[in-house]
Amino acid sequence: MARVHNFYAGPAALPLEVLEETRDELLEFRGSGVSVMETSHRSKEFDALHNETIGLFKELMGLGDNFKVLLLQGGASLQFAMVPMNLLGEGKSADYIQTGSWSKKALKEAKLFGTVRVAGTTEKDGVFRSIPKQEELDLDPNAVYCHLTSNNTIFGTQWRQFPDTGGVPLVADMSSDILSRAVDPAPFGIIYAGAQKNLGPSGVTVVAIRDDLLEKCSKDTTTMLNYHTHADKNSLFNTPPCLAIYILHKVLNWTKKQGGVASLEKINDAKAKLIYGAIDGSNGFYNCPVEKDSRSYMNVVFRLPTEELEKKFAGEGLAAGFLGLKGHRSVGGIRVSMYNANGLESVKDVVGFMKDFAAQNS
Repeated sequence: MARVHNFYAGPAALPLEVLEETRDELLEFRGSGVSVMETSHRSKEFDALHNETIGLFKELMGLGDNFKVLLLQGGASLQFAMVPMNLLGEGKSADYIQTGSWSKKALKEAKLFGTVRVAGTTEKDGVFRSIPKQEELDLDPNAVYCHLTSNNTIFGTQWRQFPDTGGVPLVADMSSDILSRAVDPAPFGIIYAGAQKNLGPSGVTVVAIRDDLLEKCSKDTTTMLNYHTHADKNSLFNTPPCLAIYILHKVLNWTKKQGGVASLEKINDAKAKLIYGAIDGSNGFYNCPVEKDSRSYMNVVFRLPTEELEKKFAGEGLAAGFLGLKGHRSVGGIRVSMYNANGLESVKDVVGFMKDFAAQNS
């Protein structure tokens, strides 16, 4: 079977090594005689895997003992509701910074549960081309938390430096760039991420919540959407997504074997330099609409001179073995999503295709 270059934005590429190990071990899990899909989540084998997964995530993220790591379901989209449901209430307010489609959805959900403020936005005519600068933010020092989306898959923007909130806990949706670069966890009260980009397959959501923020969470919310429920039971209150956690464990191990986040960050920097260099050096054939200091290192978006050429680019790219090059349906254009599992050689190959296409169609 010939595998292609997978540039889908999510579910996204998984390390080949992880896929091969999963295939080889699918019928028997840790000597139990059954598949991980068949074993009890109360078994000693799964319990060990579960705790190892949490430990690996904390190690790779540099999280201290003051963080609880939860392995939940519902995707990052459910966290849009869980965060305000647990933390907002009468007399409380939260700040939301708007930088793309997902942060707008998070704001919409939060409004259902309490008072929220837009502390900053870079939206112009329905489009986001940059990340707000510190001086452009209107932050409330009394906010319970300040929510942001660290990387924006649709518009191709990314926080290169997180804002100073003056001690107000940051709550971040890091679904699309988690473990791609080193992050100081100290300013964050909650970090959450759907797994299907840098962590594993869809089906599991990792939530890291700081103890002091957990203590502020309401205990009167519905049982399954209460952080206390899952923190108290080590995310085993109900049957977890066992297979997704199993693969998450493998991806975290793979990440560690690559040299951890510091090593992957260097590779991601090199990938970004390579592809943005090709865009900026194309004499205008390719155009990235994002301001240079806000460009995403995970989701590179660009346009060609015409929509016809964009359609041709995506079609010829697919025929050449490059999957998922079409931009999001809401914005069009081209998008190359290059998460941790997309190696430098894969990006070199797509850049080579870009250069050849430009030469043949300019």
